[in-house]
Amino acid sequence: MNVNALKAEIVRNGYTMAQVAKLIGISETTMSRRLKKQDFGLDEAQRLIDVLHIQNPGEIFLPKN
Repeated sequence: MNVNALKAEIVRNGYTMAQVAKLIGISETTMSRRLKKQDFGLDEAQRLIDVLHIQNPGEIFLPKN
C-alpha cells in the first residue's frame, strides 16, 4: 500500500484524517492504526475510493513487487 499517495488524495480532496475516518465509518484512532499497519479491509478501501474519488486505486492499494 502506498500510504503517502493515500494521504495526498486526502489532502487533495480538502479533508483531514478525522473527516475521512468519519466519512468511511471508522474512528480516527482506527484510521491511524490502519494507515500505520497498511491494513484496510476491502470494504474500507472501497469507501475510501468512493469518498476520495480515486481514479486509479491500484496505485494506492496494490503493492508493487
